[in-house]
Amino acid sequence: MSGHSKWANIKHRKAVVDAKRGKIFSKMARAIMAAARTGGGDTDMNLSLRYAIDKARSVNMPRDNIERAIKKGTGDLEGAALQELMYEAYGPGGAGVVIHALTDNSNRTSPEIRSILEKHGGSLAKPGSVAWNFEQKALFTVSAADVDEDKLMELALEAGADDVIRDGDSFSVTGPPASFSDLTAALESAGIAPQTTEITSVPKNRVMLSPADARRMIAIIEALEDHDDIQSAITNGDLPEEVLAELGS
Repeated sequence: MSGHSKWANIKHRKAVVDAKRGKIFSKMARAIMAAARTGGGDTDMNLSLRYAIDKARSVNMPRDNIERAIKKGTGDLEGAALQELMYEAYGPGGAGVVIHALTDNSNRTSPEIRSILEKHGGSLAKPGSVAWNFEQKALFTVSAADVDEDKLMELALEAGADDVIRDGDSFSVTGPPASFSDLTAALESAGIAPQTTEITSVPKNRVMLSPADARRMIAIIEALEDHDDIQSAITNGDLPEEVLAELGS
């Protein structure tokens, strides 16, 4: 399952830029509202809410914004009713894309997603044709320069991880979603600061894209994630080294 950290680091850099623009705060607020509405406002009892709040804090979302989103989710403040939707798509090179959205108007969101895909050479897929290749995982990426591999492997497995893989200049640590809090605590106790932390859809099998298809796939993912209703867009397309070098420069 190599390739996690390549996309994760691209998304992390983009999130930093979005946070500077204030754009990402609305997405974080939606995620917090949806989690609070589904599981309540107690983070000790609601893992999804705890994760959403941690993610919001990682981009320096103001505390007042977080608390207001929780109250909207629990009904203490008035807020829009949000619907969670998943779309499946095909992108360049036959790679799959799973798109997670939170919307107050699916009649608006669905055609707009279709339009984004078609503009960049992708297309919506039939339900089930792509999602079977993805599973929910807690995912952490750690710079290989910051940690000894054996040390990381030992503490991650003890904290509930099911895999630690070297992926270029990073390690990808994956585990069941329920292991997210224990893995976060274990890394923090060991003084290891992850580059990215998330609960996300992880592909079981990947497709290596040609340089041209990889550039088109990056354009699709970025266009989708720029949409206000879309929380994430995950692909099983893998990026060749020359495209990664272009992004790094």
